[in-house]
Amino acid sequence: MLLEILIAITIGILAGTFTGLIPGIHINLVGAILVSLSVTIFSGIDSLYLIVFIVSMAIAHTFIDFIPSIFLGCPDSDTQLSVLPGHELLKQGRGYEAIMLTAYGGLIAVIILIFISFPLSFITSTVYESVHSFMFWILLATLLILIFTEKNKLTALFVFLISGILGLCSLNLEAKETLLPLLTGLFGSSMLITSIKNKIKIPSQEITKPESKFLKPILGALIASPLCGFLPGLGSGQAAVLGSAVSKIDKKGFLVLIGAANILVMGLSFVSLYAISRTRTGAAAAIQELVGMLSWKILLIILFVVLISGIISFFITKILAKFFSEKINKINYTILSISTLIFLVIIVFIFSGFIGLLILLASTLTGIYCNSLPVKKTNMMGCLLIPTMIYYFPKFF
Repeated sequence: MLLEILIAITIGILAGTFTGLIPGIHINLVGAILVSLSVTIFSGIDSLYLIVFIVSMAIAHTFIDFIPSIFLGCPDSDTQLSVLPGHELLKQGRGYEAIMLTAYGGLIAVIILIFISFPLSFITSTVYESVHSFMFWILLATLLILIFTEKNKLTALFVFLISGILGLCSLNLEAKETLLPLLTGLFGSSMLITSIKNKIKIPSQEITKPESKFLKPILGALIASPLCGFLPGLGSGQAAVLGSAVSKIDKKGFLVLIGAANILVMGLSFVSLYAISRTRTGAAAAIQELVGMLSWKILLIILFVVLISGIISFFITKILAKFFSEKINKINYTILSISTLIFLVIIVFIFSGFIGLLILLASTLTGIYCNSLPVKKTNMMGCLLIPTMIYYFPKFF
């Protein structure tokens, strides 16, 4: 059994490395495909090994997808906040340092996750039902915190509302994998087009040891991530913003914080599935489709997989970050951005069809406009938060 688990971890890490490096290929897609094949091609495989594969893939992806986020400006919804501070360091020739700051944050978070998972699961299972009826007000309070941390509060509210309206319209269309074109446009293609327009040139990159204070950003991630890991409509982007509001940190510290928050939110989504039978990530949803409720034994195995895959993924990230840092200034960045943009359009068409292309166009234009405004890009996560708030709204009135 141990050998089979290790094989599943290895294959999962390889898959997560692939999905992390290739923009537009998200673990949610792989998880959905795996679930559909579990009743046909993979029907003879023990569901435990499929769970191990999904978890290791999710952790590897969470570590590695900072590489295209920082080097290409093409993030997914989990890494979109890393683009600005990461790009600033990249333009200074310190892209390697930017990626490694997120990797160190993730590695520390993996260790922390092992110790807090079961205590948090007990607390959450005890209090969740009592606070569930107040979910709308909790989400509203979170929204207000996000808005009031901005200098330009009205502009931030405007970005939140316009992206929320876009999200509502998109999610009500009959398109497959609606989140793919929606989030790709807001946080991916819009950044690529801006990079192409500005003709960004990448300087030679230095391979230097990252320097930052880790205590404050890790503390911020630890405070905010459980809230965002258990509440619907909130993710690591919101956890990073809330965490930075708690801990006053610089740009390097913010990269550490978002690296840690990504891992904690992903890991706690498995704890959420165990404690309250709720899914907060695509990976957790795929596991629920495979086995339904989790037992404490399976959760224990999941935490073991998180630890092993997290340590291995840290070193893979380090190797890949060094490789891309040495090669990035030797290629035409504009051509690379155009090629990536074309690839994203093809991926959206394959998985979401013609309607997906329309969503991609609308979200890209919205992203370009919102990116030009002096507010944090996390406000565009209103595309998910507003539909969630509306879902809970009628329960109070």
